[in-house]
Amino acid sequence: MQFESTTLPGDVTQLTLTGRLDVMGTQAIEQPFSFATTLRPGNILLDLSGVTFLSSIGIRLLITSARAQANRGGKLVLAAPQPMVRKVLEMAGIDQLISIYDDVATAHAGLAG
Repeated sequence: MQFESTTLPGDVTQLTLTGRLDVMGTQAIEQPFSFATTLRPGNILLDLSGVTFLSSIGIRLLITSARAQANRGGKLVLAAPQPMVRKVLEMAGIDQLISIYDDVATAHAGLAG
């Protein structure tokens, strides 16, 4: 699991995840991911297009990150999950807690509006 950070217009930080968000993947990025989201005021756009698998520990990382961002006055949204990952998110009810967009451009527009 890897991630990279990009700054977008409108005080939005895009974090792009690549790989499996399972136990090993989450452990590999949890500390640097948490550090990156903690340092970023404003909004986080999480690009999931490169995530091929999502487990419960990965879901926990998403929920805790979204809550932490909300506590700092920002918002975390998810963009472009692959069909199987989106199905897992919806089955777990994450779409009721965190906005999920079909692509990065729509997610960015949603944060701007």
